[in-house]
Amino acid sequence: MPTDQKVDYLELPAADLDAVQAFYEAAFGWSFTEYGPDYRAFTDGRIDGGFYRSDLSSTTESGAALIVIYASDLEVTRDRVVASGGRLVRDIFTFPGGRRFHFADPNGNELAVWSDS
Repeated sequence: MPTDQKVDYLELPAADLDAVQAFYEAAFGWSFTEYGPDYRAFTDGRIDGGFYRSDLSSTTESGAALIVIYASDLEVTRDRVVASGGRLVRDIFTFPGGRRFHFADPNGNELAVWSDS
């Protein structure tokens, strides 16, 4: 059930919906529901979102918000992201509170993964 005043849904662009679905299923275990040829909804078990058909991509360079995923084992997650077809934008680095890396999905959308260990 939605919670008042909390982030409830995320949407990202994707030119190839099949490719981004396959990537996020393999890299993070997300589940998808197809809503016609131009939209795929996802859930990661905690938050829901979707990918809409577009030739655009979401990157911090273009001023987009950065979506950050938590992982208990950063190295294993980084390796799985790369093996699943993601591209490292910035390899693991430290920041106050933990470590993280940035990656681009098959559409070029930039996300990050962080860990407190």
